[in-house]
Amino acid sequence: MGSFDVPLDDERTQLDAFVEEYRSALEVTLDCLTEEQARRRLVSSATTLLGLLKHVTWMQRVWFEECVGGASRQELGLVQSPEESFRLADDDTVASVTAAHREACATARAAIADLPLDAVVTGHRAGPRTLRWVYLQVLRELAHHCGHADILREQVLAS
Repeated sequence: MGSFDVPLDDERTQLDAFVEEYRSALEVTLDCLTEEQARRRLVSSATTLLGLLKHVTWMQRVWFEECVGGASRQELGLVQSPEESFRLADDDTVASVTAAHREACATARAAIADLPLDAVVTGHRAGPRTLRWVYLQVLRELAHHCGHADILREQVLAS
């Protein structure tokens, strides 16, 4: 179900549809690429297609497992900064990073399943916020990085 399927549904259904659509769109940017293509650096930063998926996996764990769930980044085994989250390890592959992303998404869905959008979550180091705010932040990040991934994929396929 995509965002255009739910234009008159309740807010939560709409937010879920948009988030899921962007999650899938980011994964699709890796379809049919070689490991080398997925890791190829085309910009001066450490941003790669595979690194983008690794970063959004980290980002969703921060917002849903740390902010909503209350576990610290250290407890979760997460790197501390966004910049670090783009870095690929030698053993990162399209399959392993995609699997980690799907696991993080499943964990996120479970963490928020019984919470209303107005629930105040307190696990983020910057202070309390509503679940609605978390949704919007995650949606903003996913949309932002989908744009990056679209451009990088176009460049990879052209080279």
